[in-house]
Amino acid sequence: MSLTLAIVSSGQVLAGTITGCTRLIDSRSPAVKQKRDFSDVLVWLTSSEEPRPLTLRKRVEMVQKDKRFSPHILAIETGTSVDFPNLDPIFHNAFSNYDGKIFDVALYPPGSSRTVRFDRPGVVRVFCNIHPSMSAIVVVVNSDHFAVTDQNGQYALAHVSPGEYQLHFFHERATPETLAKLTRTIVVGDNVEPLTMSMTTISEAGYLPVAHKNKYGLDYPAKSDRADAYLLQMK
Repeated sequence: MSLTLAIVSSGQVLAGTITGCTRLIDSRSPAVKQKRDFSDVLVWLTSSEEPRPLTLRKRVEMVQKDKRFSPHILAIETGTSVDFPNLDPIFHNAFSNYDGKIFDVALYPPGSSRTVRFDRPGVVRVFCNIHPSMSAIVVVVNSDHFAVTDQNGQYALAHVSPGEYQLHFFHERATPETLAKLTRTIVVGDNVEPLTMSMTTISEAGYLPVAHKNKYGLDYPAKSDRADAYLLQMK
């Protein structure tokens, strides 16, 4: 679901629908530097008032195809189940050993799928135990108001009920400290006219890419991205 929020000088959001724009700076990514691609920033609201109950029976997909997870950034509401269908002609093994959600669906063949339920908020970095180039992020939020920015950095959040909220941002190449400073409290009023937030700038300074290990905490075998065989899992 998409929502866009607007802030006036009083600090009060007057619109039920909110739109905004983000910009990435201090980036080493060619997509950002050369193509000005500002996509994959997650924007969401949490309520300052009552805690949300867990979602029931929501289900989405993160597809494995061409040795890639798609979408690369998946935002879901707490309690949502994610299917990991394998659409490649080779085996995959999706897993995460991060605290957001530790899981391992084990090796599974082409044409099959595995499912994981994400029952608490957090950032879950997902990998394949066979192919080290495969990575994705599932961001689990206590909200049904969230959006991922497009290539122009634009987002929209709709049908926000009046009340007080926290507005949050996430980008995989921004440090937790940078993102924490962007969080702000907003108040949604009764006015239904759409408003637009001022631009949010997200710095990638301080981001240090680190090669991840396989699910056993070991380095991947050489040339493992070329591997199509079940035998790699057995080593």
